Amino acid sequence: MASKAYDAGVKEYRDMYWTPEYVPLDTDLLACFKCTGQPGVPREEVAAAVAAESSTGTWSTVWSELLTDLEFYKGRAYRIEDVPGDDESFYAFIAYPIDLFEEGSIVNVLTSLVGNVFGFKALRHLRLEDIRFPIAYIKTCGGPPAGIQVERDRLNKYGRPLLGATIKPKLGLSAKNYGRAVYECLRGGLDLTKDDENVNSQPFMRWRDRFEFCAEAIQKAEQETGERKGHYLNVTAATPEEMYKRAEFAKELGQPIIMHDFLTGGFTANTGLANWCRDNGMLLHIHRAMHAVIDRHPKHGIHFRVLAKCLRLSGGDHLHTGTVVGKLEGDRNSTLGYVDQLRESFVPEDRSRGVFFDQDWGSMPGVFAVASGGIHVWHMPALVTIFGDDSVLQFGGGTQGHPWGNAAGAAANRVALEACVKARNEGRHLEREARDILMPAAQSRPELAIALESNIAALESSILTDTTSLTSLGLVGGAALAAWKESSDRPLGQSVAVWFYLVAALFGLLLGISSRLAFGCNVGALFSGIASGSLHGWAWLLAGFVGSIVGVRLRDQLWSLAQTSRQL
Repeated sequence: MASKAYDAGVKEYRDMYWTPEYVPLDTDLLACFKCTGQPGVPREEVAAAVAAESSTGTWSTVWSELLTDLEFYKGRAYRIEDVPGDDESFYAFIAYPIDLFEEGSIVNVLTSLVGNVFGFKALRHLRLEDIRFPIAYIKTCGGPPAGIQVERDRLNKYGRPLLGATIKPKLGLSAKNYGRAVYECLRGGLDLTKDDENVNSQPFMRWRDRFEFCAEAIQKAEQETGERKGHYLNVTAATPEEMYKRAEFAKELGQPIIMHDFLTGGFTANTGLANWCRDNGMLLHIHRAMHAVIDRHPKHGIHFRVLAKCLRLSGGDHLHTGTVVGKLEGDRNSTLGYVDQLRESFVPEDRSRGVFFDQDWGSMPGVFAVASGGIHVWHMPALVTIFGDDSVLQFGGGTQGHPWGNAAGAAANRVALEACVKARNEGRHLEREARDILMPAAQSRPELAIALESNIAALESSILTDTTSLTSLGLVGGAALAAWKESSDRPLGQSVAVWFYLVAALFGLLLGISSRLAFGCNVGALFSGIASGSLHGWAWLLAGFVGSIVGVRLRDQLWSLAQTSRQL
C-alpha cells in the first residue's frame, strides 16, 4: 500500500472537493448555497471552494494533512444546478460528514458553514438557501422547551389559533401604564400579549417594574375571564447572567412564558435559555429581530428557512414568521415552506416552497408560527387559512388602534377569529367568503362592527370622498392645466392623436406598478432604503435619475409627434 507523500504548493479546490459521483449518506449534513462566482472562475471551482473553506480546506497544501484522513472529513460539492431566471448564479449542493460538527451545537454548525467562506475571493455573492440536518444530529439537540401540544395543555386552549398583541407604543410607557395596556388587551379576549423586541430595561421602564405590573394585569384578567392568560416578558439582556436573573424573577411571579431575541442575543444564550425553560416549566417565545439584515438580499446571507430550522433545534416554542398579507415582506409559498419546517415531523422536498431537501424532524416537538406585522380583522380569514390552528396571530395596531380602546379591539379580533374558525369547520372558503363571514358576526358585536367600519366605508364609498384619491386626481388635473398654460399654442381641448393618450396612460400605469413593487415611492424606496443601508435604495436612486432624464426627453418627442399628427 502506497503511503501518502507531502507535496507543498497550491492546488485548485476542484481537484479534491468537486465530487459529482458522490452519493450523500443519510448521516451527512447537506447544504444548498446560491453562488455567484467572479468572472472567469469555473462553477466547479467556486462550488469546490465553498466546500473546502466551510470544512477542511486551506489555501495551500500543508504537511499536517498527512496526520489525518481528509478524504473522510472533507466537505464534498456533489451537484450544481441552474438558478431559474438568473444567468449569473447557480446552486451548489455540498455534503458534510456529521463528525465535523459538535453534537447539539447550532453555533458550531453555522460557524463552519457560513463563518468564513462569505469573504472568499472566488465569490461575488453567496447565500445559504437550505440545510438538511440528519436525524442523527437532530437527536442531539434539545429543541423546543415545551412544543405545541404541551403549550396547549398548559394554557388549556384548543381547536383554534392563539391571539396576541404587541403592546403599543412599544417604547415610552411607564411600567404602570404598560401593565394597564396589557390588562385591557387580555380582558377583551386576547390569549397573550407581548413585549416588543427592543423592550428591555430602559430608564422610563425598568424590567422588574414591568414584570410586576404585567403579572398583576394577567392575574386580574384571568380572574375576570376565567381563561389562562400570559405576557411574553422579554428577558433579553446584555449578559447571560442578567438574562437568567430576569427569567428567574418571571418564574417567581408565576408567569407562564418569557421571550428572547435569538439572533441579537445569540444561539449560545438561546440554547441555554431554552434548557432553563425546559427545566423550569416555562414557555419560550422567540423574536427574530435582525433577521432581515441576514436574509433579505436575494444573493447574499442566509435564507430565513435556515434560521427557522436552526431555531427549532436551538430551542423555542414560538417564532415570528411574517404574515404574507401584512406589512412585512414574504410571499405565500416561501412563508409556508419555513412554517412547515417549524411544525411538521417530516417536510418533503418542494422547490415551489423553497424546500431543497427532505427534512425528517423525528419526534422533535413543533414550534408555533407567529404572524405579526400590519394585520387587522379584515386579514383574519386569510390568516386562518394560511397559518392554520397551530399559530399565534398577533394584532398590535390592529388591536390597540380600535376607536374604543384596547379591550374593544381585542374583542373584535376574538369574535372575528371564532367566526372564521366556525366557518372553516363548516367547510366554507374563508378568503372568498370573508365579507359574508365577518359581517354577520359584526351584527351582534359592535366592537367588530366598528373595527370593520372604516374599511367598509373605504370600499363602498365614492373615490370623491377619499382624500388620497382627491389628491391624486388634483395632481393629474393640476399637471394638465400647468402644461396647457405653459404654451399659448397648445389650447386646451385641441385634438391630439388617440395613441398619445394611450401612451400616457400606459406610462402612468407603469409608474404606479413600479412604485408598488418598490414598496413605496420616494420615501419607502429611496430615503428609507438608503438610510437602512439597503442596496435597493441606491438602485432606486440610479433608476429614478436615469428614468427622469429619459422621461423628459421622451415627453418632448411624444408631444412633437402628437402635434405633427394633429396638423396632418
